[in-house]
Amino acid sequence: MKKLLLLFILHSSFFTLQICGQRNLSDYCRQIDEAIAHSQDYVAAREQKIGQARHALTLETTPRGKYQQNYQLYELYKPFVSDSAMYFLRQCISLADKMGDQSSAVRCRSLLAIRCSNIGMYDEALNILDSINVYHIDTVSIGTYYEAYNNVYSELAYYTRLDNMHQYYNAQSSHYEQLMLATLPPTSESCFLRREQRAQAEGNLGEAMKINDEWMKTVEPGSHPYALVALYRYIEYKLRGDSTQMMHWLVESVLADIRNASMDQGSMWELANELMLNGDIDKASSYISFTSDCANRYGSRQRNWQIAPLLATIAKNYKAQSERNTAQLWVALVVISILLLLLLGVLLFLHRRNKQLATARNALKESNDELATANRQLAEQTQELSALNSQLSSLNAQLSESNRVKEEYIGRFMSLCSQYIDKLDNYRKMVNKKMKNKELEDLFHISKSTELKEKELEELFLNFDSVFLHLFPNFVNDFNALLLPEVRIQPKEENRLTTEIRIFALIRLGIEDSSKIAEFLHYSVNTIYNYRARIKNGAIGNREQFERQIKTL
Repeated sequence: MKKLLLLFILHSSFFTLQICGQRNLSDYCRQIDEAIAHSQDYVAAREQKIGQARHALTLETTPRGKYQQNYQLYELYKPFVSDSAMYFLRQCISLADKMGDQSSAVRCRSLLAIRCSNIGMYDEALNILDSINVYHIDTVSIGTYYEAYNNVYSELAYYTRLDNMHQYYNAQSSHYEQLMLATLPPTSESCFLRREQRAQAEGNLGEAMKINDEWMKTVEPGSHPYALVALYRYIEYKLRGDSTQMMHWLVESVLADIRNASMDQGSMWELANELMLNGDIDKASSYISFTSDCANRYGSRQRNWQIAPLLATIAKNYKAQSERNTAQLWVALVVISILLLLLLGVLLFLHRRNKQLATARNALKESNDELATANRQLAEQTQELSALNSQLSSLNAQLSESNRVKEEYIGRFMSLCSQYIDKLDNYRKMVNKKMKNKELEDLFHISKSTELKEKELEELFLNFDSVFLHLFPNFVNDFNALLLPEVRIQPKEENRLTTEIRIFALIRLGIEDSSKIAEFLHYSVNTIYNYRARIKNGAIGNREQFERQIKTL
């Protein structure tokens, strides 16, 4: 039943994929490409878990402990490497037989038969099941035994080409499915899977979705079991024709397979088939190559059988696309050649007509050209003179303001330099005196204190504020006029600036570099940047033009 449903999906109409937005499909492919790029990391993580389990096995001394560790290794290898999973199942069978644990032995033999049927070893699976003695075992083991028979007969029914054998295998599969559902816990993965498949086959999509919802609650998102639930949820939405949800859950299943380093992938080659039918052959080829490599590593003949027709179809589509592209190129080349010939003919015709018109108009045009040239030259000279006058006036105004600012600051700078020379000399005298009097402890405390620096900085800022406000007496009011009312700044003292206004005063003077402003004000560059950003965010107009407006105040 499962294989018939998957066959229906592979050969059903894929027009719903075209309805999906290209943007969503591109996002999905980007997520999958990123997961594939890290696939070796996921494989390494699983191999590390396997290595830890193998080490733990070497430390076990009791048969029961060895059985449990071998079974854990089987679970780790089940989606990873088929041969290794089967090896550890055989180890479990041997240990269960030695312990006399008939239930565990039957359960492991049934699981081994399931592994065989999943990779196409149907005779081996039936031989194993026929050799099992199902007396005196627990219900879970007998349920697994029925599940194994159901699995192998459903596989045989799917692949046989004989009608009578197909009917026989289907009947056997249905018989053991009923026994399995009556025996295994209803919340087991196998029961959820068979119940949902049956509801889908009967066309009862509401019941199938209800089962899938219940199943989804029992698995952890992103886990390996989650990949299987998501795949069947994709099938549910595909049968409903919901392309958006369908692609979402198919990608969820693909990502869960990759991130759990699952080599037995059913959703990836389904996605590749969707992309191929949507016309994205390059992506389809990339994904089918990836899942083919995973199937080879897993060791599943069955998965390779499923992938082989899709690979052949992709190769055929590549060839067809190449032929179409070649034909389109030839058509485009012919069309371009014809257009070029037509264009050449038009150019020759226009050239001849232009020569005739030019000869006829030459006499009349000469006088008009001379007059037009004279007028144009006069107009250009007038415009140039006007532009030069405007530039000269602007430059004169800028030079006047610059000279005024320069003269004021040079005078104040010379005064400050003289004052600092006197202060340094006084400081020198004080240091000399204290050293002479051997007052080294006082001298040490004086040199250690930052009071002198803070006092000098305060005096420097006081001088800067005084000179700046003398040059630009309306700067504070004009500055606040550019800001929203709630962020306007009023200095606490008259003829003094706040730190924020002082930053923009320096910008007004042409110092725009935050590092230079920070150096002058003795703040960090980040502090200056934050001040500037906060003030600009409170600008009434365009915050990007705010500092340009400051320079014109």
